[in-house]
Amino acid sequence: MYLPQQFKNTDPSIAQRIMREHPLAAIVSVGEDGFPVLSHLPLHWQAVSLWGAEAPEHGVLLGHCARANPQAQLLSQQKQALVSFMGPQAYMSPSVYADKQRVPTWLYLAVQAKVSVRILDPLVDRDRLLKCLIADHEPVYAQQWRELPASYTETMLKAIVAFEMQIIDLQCAVKLNQHRPEAHAAMHAAYSVGSSQAQALALWMQDMGLVPAGQPD
Repeated sequence: MYLPQQFKNTDPSIAQRIMREHPLAAIVSVGEDGFPVLSHLPLHWQAVSLWGAEAPEHGVLLGHCARANPQAQLLSQQKQALVSFMGPQAYMSPSVYADKQRVPTWLYLAVQAKVSVRILDPLVDRDRLLKCLIADHEPVYAQQWRELPASYTETMLKAIVAFEMQIIDLQCAVKLNQHRPEAHAAMHAAYSVGSSQAQALALWMQDMGLVPAGQPD
């Protein structure tokens, strides 16, 4: 992705936080006609492989898609894919700058990962993967899943293609206009009273040390 140096973040904990807090990813493969095929799927990041002692530098992503999804066959055949996560994002008005010779911009946090794909075939492995997603999003559902009849759960598991993606290259963009410190306070104040996305960016500005923690609106 286009990544100007001032917005390039190399702190692995920042990329991991974006992936965990915004798990709905865009997975891109190349179709038979050479045109990209994209699916939006929730992915679970963790540091180590669920199947063995592997601990890749950037961790792994666990997920699944419907067997009928064309992406499933592409992931099986190509073994590599591109994965993109979008964190909070919002418009920023040039009114935050004292200098009026400014233009509007859009601030955001994003992660892009090149991955190596391993398809998980046994039903027991797919079940283990689903439990990771359940633990992320609704832990209390785990008991309901365990109590469902095997005839139902096996049908559901057979209808999906589950996969583990080892991250082999990772890029992280944190575009909070770090290079414009004279406007950080005004930017934070504007975002603090904006949409939920804007308010999330205001919190990130505090967490990244661009404004003091507890900065008034």
